[in-house]
Amino acid sequence: MSRIGRLPITVPAGVEVKIDGDLVTVKGGKGELSHAVASPIEVNLEDTTLSVTRPNDERLARSLHGLTRTLIANMIEGVTKGYEKKLEIVGTGYRVQAKGSDLEFALGFSHPVTVTAPEGIAFSVEGPTKFTVSGIDKQRVGEVAANIRKLRKPDPYKGKGIRYAGEVVRRKVGKAGK
Repeated sequence: MSRIGRLPITVPAGVEVKIDGDLVTVKGGKGELSHAVASPIEVNLEDTTLSVTRPNDERLARSLHGLTRTLIANMIEGVTKGYEKKLEIVGTGYRVQAKGSDLEFALGFSHPVTVTAPEGIAFSVEGPTKFTVSGIDKQRVGEVAANIRKLRKPDPYKGKGIRYAGEVVRRKVGKAGK
């Protein structure tokens, strides 16, 4: 039995879970998310507890068991607390500004780089070098943050670029450091 998949999911107060065939919909204070459960996996709701079960021990069912449970638990956490990724910019002249709901970066290019906020994602700027990506869908928040980081990855020689808050960038020695 899957160690993660067998764990029950407790549904907190204020969260409504609806199971319609293979579609699980979670509605909470911050919004609504839905997920289509893959065919061999079954989701059952008893009072305030969700349980994810699999019919057999085939490879496909085993691989989807823990995944499905984690995705549903992430949806419940997303509609109650939400998710956020903090990023920071390191480098002389590198900065970020809020332009409405979008972000405008100065990253050493000949032009400013503008990032528009996708649906369900919000940006907040704490300072000229610190900003946050937040939303209710964990996968989308992580994907948007990764795409922003891709604009200017941290340089291994000088450390300049966009990085996650607390990320340690391994530095390399240059030509002079033989």
